[in-house]
Amino acid sequence: MRSTNTPTPARSRRQLLAAATILAASAALRRAPKARAAATTGPAEPFGYCLNTSTISGQNLGIVAEVDIAAKAGFGAIEPWVRELEEYQNKGGSLRDLRKRIEDHGLKVPDAIGFAQWIVDDEPQRLKALEQAKRDMDLAAQIGATHLAAPPAGAQDKPGPPLAVIAERYRALLELGEKIGVTPMLELWGFSKTLSRLGEVAYVAIEARHPGSCMLLDIYHLYKGGSDFESLRLLNGRTLPVIHTNDYPARPSREKITDAHRVYPGDGVAPLDEIFRTIRAIGFRGYLSVELFNRGYWKESPLKVARASFEKTRAAVQRALSK
Repeated sequence: MRSTNTPTPARSRRQLLAAATILAASAALRRAPKARAAATTGPAEPFGYCLNTSTISGQNLGIVAEVDIAAKAGFGAIEPWVRELEEYQNKGGSLRDLRKRIEDHGLKVPDAIGFAQWIVDDEPQRLKALEQAKRDMDLAAQIGATHLAAPPAGAQDKPGPPLAVIAERYRALLELGEKIGVTPMLELWGFSKTLSRLGEVAYVAIEARHPGSCMLLDIYHLYKGGSDFESLRLLNGRTLPVIHTNDYPARPSREKITDAHRVYPGDGVAPLDEIFRTIRAIGFRGYLSVELFNRGYWKESPLKVARASFEKTRAAVQRALSK
């Protein structure tokens, strides 16, 4: 996947417009539903902890084993990918049984990761993508998920439609989710040529003009796309059900860094103290979902990796919020 760091005039205008509207994010999205967090959290530690299954996906365990490992590692929630649910079903698995297993472990499913291309200009392709999103939401709902990731898939390699048009399409996706009971979260992709910056994502979320409008942010992607972490203070934490949590090293440079360079929270140079204090201040009470794609970790014991993900994330939060 390629990234670009030289804005075109059109892109610059879009970013200026997005930056101007981000100040309205808190008020415009105030009606968004609060995210559910783990019951063990409290004022001193207000976030839930979740395992995105990508973190141990290289071990090719399957969703059932990943659920067991997430619970053993100490997480209160799991964030699966839709394709894992499909693979589980294709092998004869029952989503009802999977949901019971998740619940028996005391885990929640705040969301699932899907890639329907709801954003593209081609109308037949977009209508087909909405049908895919509907199927993805249904699968997510069957295991108890309340949200689905909605990244700019299909528009990452070229500048997408105008932000106002994207907002209309995101609203259509939200309205589809209303019928199923699963809310799509507008996801920022830092490497993308569409929706790579916080101001752009906030603009679309606001202009969708829907009470369920919300965003899925990621520490690595905010850095990769060049957004300023200070800008998080302009948001309303209730519009952030999940934040993908990770860290990144000082090298390679932002232009050359990739998903595979992500490291455990606290093992890199991300300003985690600032980030965690800011999201607490704006009212975020959702899940920090550890999402890594580190091939070195994939060679290790999945339980060891999951435990390190939980313990390092929690330690980083406690360190930040104790100051």
